[in-house]
Amino acid sequence: MQLAGSKVAVVGGDAREREVIAALAASGAVVSAAARPPGEPGATWCATVGDALAGASALILPLPGVDVRARVHAPLVAEQFFINASDLERLLPGAPILVGTARPCLSEPAARLGHPLVELAEDDELAIYNSIPTAEGALQMAMERRLITIHDSRAVVLGLGRCGTTLARTLAALGSHVTVVARKPADRARAFSLGLAATDYPDAVPALAAADFIFNTVPSLVLTAKLLALTRPECLIIDLASAPGGTDFAAAERLGREAVLAPGLPGKVAPVTAGRALARVVLARLTAR
Repeated sequence: MQLAGSKVAVVGGDAREREVIAALAASGAVVSAAARPPGEPGATWCATVGDALAGASALILPLPGVDVRARVHAPLVAEQFFINASDLERLLPGAPILVGTARPCLSEPAARLGHPLVELAEDDELAIYNSIPTAEGALQMAMERRLITIHDSRAVVLGLGRCGTTLARTLAALGSHVTVVARKPADRARAFSLGLAATDYPDAVPALAAADFIFNTVPSLVLTAKLLALTRPECLIIDLASAPGGTDFAAAERLGREAVLAPGLPGKVAPVTAGRALARVVLARLTAR
């Protein structure tokens, strides 16, 4: 897709999309925006979603996308905005739709109208970029909630995916004694290659029982009530997985453990950095089409 001279619609989103709009405008695209505050540099503000989509060669939706009622994620404005099939009909034929994850209320009319969906939630490039502000945001939360340093603390990272790898390396760089808990032997080998202690879940009890901080990145229940009962009362648990997380939060509350669910940190703690990363990925996906 040639961006110069093409109309691209940006609907909804938070401060990250300001960076997307700026990058699109710098590439020569004509940007129309809806469900966002008026007056943003680089974009023509539209009062309705349909007006923003009219004649657009592509549609950019926020990473949270739309809810089950097709309401667009638009935290910067008070009004609620919805997107429906009649809006999508105003896009140019074959215009791609970029979104984090598409619910059926978006994916079904898009498919019926011939608009390909590009779902970015599992995009490796974007996830690796986002792992950096996620790790820094998690450390910020840890330092704000405890009266000890990261240096010389005992930290456990559950999972060694894209986020877990960056977090574990950052903790170690600050002098924390890090143990990675991972099911896959290859992940434990990777942790070993990074100079980190590594163990499987059945053997993780000693590390969990000694931890000052536990960071979960696994989007399924791994911190059960049984394991939580073995942790120290002053241990802080920060769950970075998507809701509902991988921690039994009800059990944590009963046990008096502080456990915080903290998904979506990039857009909260570093929206400019996260927005620039999103802009790079969006432009790359559009120009590759």
